Amino acid sequence: MSEPAATHVRFQGVCKSYDGTTQIVQNLDLAVLEGEFLTLLGPSGSGKTTCLMLLAGFEQPGSGHIEISGRAVDDLPPRERNIGIVFQNYALFPNMTVGGNLAFPLEVRGLAPDEAAERVRRALQLVRLEGFEDRRPAELSGGQQQRVAIARALVFEPRLVLMDEPLGALDRRLREEMQYEIRRIQRELAVTVVYVTHDQTEAMAMSDRVAVFNRGRIEQIAPPEALYEEPEREFVAGFIGENNLLRGRVSAITGDLCTVDFRGLAVQAFAVAGRSVGEEVILAIRPERVALTPKPGEYTNEFDAKVEDLVFLGDHLRVRLNLGGYESFVAKIPNIVGHGAVLKGDSVRVGWTPTDCRALPADDADTGMAA
Repeated sequence: MSEPAATHVRFQGVCKSYDGTTQIVQNLDLAVLEGEFLTLLGPSGSGKTTCLMLLAGFEQPGSGHIEISGRAVDDLPPRERNIGIVFQNYALFPNMTVGGNLAFPLEVRGLAPDEAAERVRRALQLVRLEGFEDRRPAELSGGQQQRVAIARALVFEPRLVLMDEPLGALDRRLREEMQYEIRRIQRELAVTVVYVTHDQTEAMAMSDRVAVFNRGRIEQIAPPEALYEEPEREFVAGFIGENNLLRGRVSAITGDLCTVDFRGLAVQAFAVAGRSVGEEVILAIRPERVALTPKPGEYTNEFDAKVEDLVFLGDHLRVRLNLGGYESFVAKIPNIVGHGAVLKGDSVRVGWTPTDCRALPADDADTGMAA
């Protein structure tokens, strides 16, 4: 068996406020493992970019400590932390060639010209831009400029690389291509990457683990599949993928399952973190886990519904249903032969298993979920 990975970065009780009142980062405890690709995911203002700036040394924590490879870096300036950084706007020097941009961080570190030239060559080979040394940034496409920015962050061979929304300026096709390129490079070099994005698809495609941020706190940190299949909190269930989120109250508990009253419907669900009778909960059911017109008795949860609307989305149809008077319940039908059997206005039967339905603790704030 392989040895467990050592901790590369550690946040311990880190807090950050810009005005002395509002905590942008609240009591953050986070460990990033050696060679891990960890993504900080969350909406704008959730604190993820501030965490990256604290780690880079561009901001200082109000309290708490940050360690890199077991060494406290609270008093170290950015240039002494030996961290590669990639920004969304590339931050390339327009008056320098590609080779000059890559050589600059090596010159600052005092490397001999021959060694610097070899590292520039290897970095360009890594990002598949051999032969581009003499071009200027303005002569490159957006994707090529981003590759140069990545190469510059890696050319001095750091063991830790930070990326702040690096693909935000690219079109969808190029974003997807660069996602796989960045992941390939990270695996090839076995460097630790801390990546910031608000794009959940990007986070799911690239990461070993994802930390979901909300209001300066981590709501949940887990591998992508676990976040999707096993959300532990209402915010995570609503932020990662699409979910039907229904507010109800627990009426009974049997082992790991509970019965929840939702608008007079008795829904059986998996009880997350030990729910109790009488507690208000959020039922989370993925649209693709909802079956339309199932065989009678096929599912524990089976209810009558009415088709309010259908939207064709290529590989699937999004079906909006009225369930118990709630008109925004969603199911997804694969685009296969026979999907046209369901039409707007039809009365249908829907069903799902208790294990595909999670009873989550309701967040303190009113989120406008269906009640």
